[in-house]
Amino acid sequence: EDFLNLIFKAMMKDSLNSSHPVSSAVQSSEQIEEMFDALSYIKGASLLLMLKHYLTKDVFRAGIEVYLHNYNYGTARSDDLWDSMNEITNGTLDVKKMMKTWILHKGFPLVTVVRKGKTVSVQQEKFLYCVEPENWTSDARLL
Repeated sequence: EDFLNLIFKAMMKDSLNSSHPVSSAVQSSEQIEEMFDALSYIKGASLLLMLKHYLTKDVFRAGIEVYLHNYNYGTARSDDLWDSMNEITNGTLDVKKMMKTWILHKGFPLVTVVRKGKTVSVQQEKFLYCVEPENWTSDARLL
């Protein structure tokens, strides 16, 4: 329950214009520090959880084991993790391509499904949280 609440809080932050991707190029140590915030950690964890459920627990675990074996006591990039997952899926799925759509962009999609009779339409757009402005009315004589 606590993790789910953290995910919802991270999604709320990720839906703001001020959000940032989980992974992005940085130019200074200050930018590095800015990247390591609650959003990065919680969104990163939720993306890995999503991937685990998509690939199945056993395939995900095998990919993590390959990754840890290949980069034991070394340095690695996010692409190395995705390549390890690709190795386990035997090229049947491009995990790198799929995950880059999530880690290199801020925000998340809003998928709307509408069913009318036998027809189903699906629409996807970027979800942005915005507070509706209050409906201001004023008397022109007071302006």
